[in-house]
Amino acid sequence: MTAESLHASATGLLEAWRPPVGSDSSLREAMLAFLGSAPRGCLREHAPGHITASAVVFSHDQREVLLTLHPRVGLWIQLGGHCEEGDETVPDAALREAVEESGIADLRLEPELYGVQAHPITCSLGVPTRHLDLLFRITAPKDAVPVRSSESTDLRWWPVDALPENAEVLLY
Repeated sequence: MTAESLHASATGLLEAWRPPVGSDSSLREAMLAFLGSAPRGCLREHAPGHITASAVVFSHDQREVLLTLHPRVGLWIQLGGHCEEGDETVPDAALREAVEESGIADLRLEPELYGVQAHPITCSLGVPTRHLDLLFRITAPKDAVPVRSSESTDLRWWPVDALPENAEVLLY
């Protein structure tokens, strides 16, 4: 991994993405401006904020979505996290995080950007920061059984039309 390859990946994804929701256009532009001023902005070390990689994991039939009850945030959210050494691109990071946090092998990632979100958070740096989250759509194989990792309070499939009240996930 290099800061340059992750930065180029994030920039290219955002430049190519056409948001399905109008309000996402301004967030897209803000993220591009951020990347223009932060050459190391895809790395956790960039304390003011950094790009993160998330996976919206759908069941094989697209009827359910896999969510984690995040211990620090206290909400049901998509899987994901920081870009790390060994991640050449942001989609690579999203897929790695999805496998690590779900325990499911053979996940199929759609390489184009699915959505964007921004979250104020105190992450592993221990100081308030911003996660500028790039989301990717991932499909699980049939009969996939998730296994909760140590990074989650709970992990389960939810019907896409019956998410829990305390869910914060982007579904288009």
